[in-house]
Amino acid sequence: MKQLRFSGQLSWSDALEQEWTFHLSKGSIMYATGGIHSMRRWRRNLAVHCPRLPTHRLGWQADLASAGASTSSIGWEYTLLNLWVAKQRITPEQATNVVLSTLVEVLFDVKQAASESKQIKHEQLSSTQVGLAQVEDVIAKTQWRWQAWQDAKLTAYSPNQAPIIKQPEQLREHCSAQFYQMLVQRLNGQHTLYDLAVQMQRDVMEVTASLLPFIQVGWVELITIADLSALIYPRRLSQAKPAAAPKALIACVDDSALVRNTMETLLTSAGYQFLGVDNALRAISILLARKPDLIFLDLVMPEANGYEVCEQLRKLSCFRNTPIVILTGNDGYSNRLRANFVKASGFLSKPLNAEAVLSEIRKHLEQGATNLTAPAR
Repeated sequence: MKQLRFSGQLSWSDALEQEWTFHLSKGSIMYATGGIHSMRRWRRNLAVHCPRLPTHRLGWQADLASAGASTSSIGWEYTLLNLWVAKQRITPEQATNVVLSTLVEVLFDVKQAASESKQIKHEQLSSTQVGLAQVEDVIAKTQWRWQAWQDAKLTAYSPNQAPIIKQPEQLREHCSAQFYQMLVQRLNGQHTLYDLAVQMQRDVMEVTASLLPFIQVGWVELITIADLSALIYPRRLSQAKPAAAPKALIACVDDSALVRNTMETLLTSAGYQFLGVDNALRAISILLARKPDLIFLDLVMPEANGYEVCEQLRKLSCFRNTPIVILTGNDGYSNRLRANFVKASGFLSKPLNAEAVLSEIRKHLEQGATNLTAPAR
């Protein structure tokens, strides 16, 4: 990679279908994305380098929705860094530190995966508020970390794995009560070694090495865990293949302005028309006037819940076959059962996932379960 002096993307993939992409400009690195934990990596590095920045993902999503024309083809993380620097919410130095930490983590993962497949794509990259990282510096920092990882005999383990206690009785017998309680609180299978290192303000190699004796005797196990939900990024989605019915009108009935705005950005970028409704009591009259082709319906609203609205809509002949997808933060069996009872067409969990939203729309529109053949509005 150190010989490359071009602008564009350099991608790696491995046998497990993991993929990482480095974005370069004239031989310097702008950013890197990919791997199994892009959201965890993002949250970690913000906590370390931008501690005063709000950590709530809803705020990030709102900022991303406000980015407009300033969105970057590199991805949502890079877009937010540039936006925050422009608004002076973080300093250029903080943004550069986030980028550098991210680059080292990604390149470390690439090295540990021993990935072999590479792909190069030339492209014209937009200007940036964030400083560029030198390839040689990133490689040197990564090589130092990899050497330390090898010296500690940790090459069989990934810092993206999460420790969990498997034999608590044996562990309790060989630890002080205070140390054991600390382990119980932290080693719950919910946080990766990287995450724990940030929480404990220690180097990830030191944290992993301290757990190695317990791992080797089987008292503690390292497991693979899922990433946190990513943000909806309209720029990336707008470059996807157009949907089956690009002129379809999609409605979202939700009392949250953030959800409606996010959904509007996503759907209009994907080529759909959008109708937002913020009040459950007025929803039916508004939907009757516009007759959308698909309806996203929030489950919990102040005036009436989504089940009640869905049940009333199904009693109207014009909505008998219209896809109605329930949105909720509580993805339980009882909720799904009741959604089926009121003849909802689908069920999506919050926080919303962009790919899941578009997949749900395509599924219903391609099945022909729309009222596109109804008289013109």
